[in-house]
Order: sequence, then C-alpha cells, then structure tokens
Amino acid sequence: MEIIPTAIPEIKIIQPDIFCDERGYFCETFRENALQEAGIHAIFVQDNESCSQRGVLRGLHFQNPPFAQGKLVRAIKGSVLDVAVDIRPQSPTYGKWISVLLSETNKHQLWVPEGFAHGFLALEDNTIFSYKCTNYYNHKSEGSIRWNDPTLNIDWNLGGLVPIVSEKDQQAPLFNGKLKMEN
Repeated sequence: MEIIPTAIPEIKIIQPDIFCDERGYFCETFRENALQEAGIHAIFVQDNESCSQRGVLRGLHFQNPPFAQGKLVRAIKGSVLDVAVDIRPQSPTYGKWISVLLSETNKHQLWVPEGFAHGFLALEDNTIFSYKCTNYYNHKSEGSIRWNDPTLNIDWNLGGLVPIVSEKDQQAPLFNGKLKMEN
C-alpha cells in the first residue's frame, strides 16, 4: 500500500497493492497500521455507500463540529472525479481544492480529513461509492457549498455534460471566501 500526499498535504491518495492472476485480483482496502504510519490516525465508526448514474454530482458536503467527519472514500464500481475543498479558516490552503480520479480499475482511495468539504461526479452508470467515516452523521450539523461556486471555480471536467444535482445541492450556499465551520 502506498500513501501519497496531494497538493493539500493533509489529503492523501491511498494506492493499494493489487495482486492479479487467472482467478481475478486481491487487494487490501484498509490497513490501520499503514494509515497510522502515514499520519492518518482515524477511528472509523460509520460506513456509507451510494449508487449513482453517470453525471450525478453529489456535494460539496461537510459536517460541523462536534460531528465533523474524516472520510476514506473509494469507487467500488465505476468511477468518479472526487473533489475536496479546504474549509479550515486558519489553513494556508483555505479555499483550495484538489480532484482525483477514483475507479474500480485503479482501486485508489482518498483520505479527506475533518475540515474539508467533499463531493464527487459519477463518470459511469451504476457507480458504487463507499465512505468510511470517523464520526456519525448528524442532520443538524451538516453543511454544504454550492458545487459550481464561482470563487472556488472547481474544474469538474464536465466536457459538455450537464450534471444531475439534487435540489438541496443546487441551493447550497456560496463559498465567497468567507465560509467558516461552526463550532
């Protein structure tokens, strides 16, 4: 398993070792000691899974303290363009974002720590996306940022595709460089 920092060092790509033969493949999708050696000291308490059609865009979501969540995410089937935005006001990368291709083929995962908004665009029909979360979902603590916020200017690489976005996500607040996670 290789763990690679991104342009925002707290966000990490996890590349599992994949062993293939005539029967198929085998890989470890979670190894606590490898994550800890890379500085990821997470205790996961909830797993979530979604299924999305091509063009579905979910996010950008986060949980406010005390229910802030770190997430270890991956595409079990299909592929996504996964995006994380730094919303930590004191961070030198506040308002910056990264995007990573996660797919059933590359088997990469992304560690998104607390203090980041997260979203993804499904690139294939019937994409199954998995989240391991470090805290329980709490409806009153949820927050969101509009996926197409002009200040963030996220390149979703739509290539003419019109994303399918929930009404709730369409109405999410704009970032405006002033978003602060509530305490």
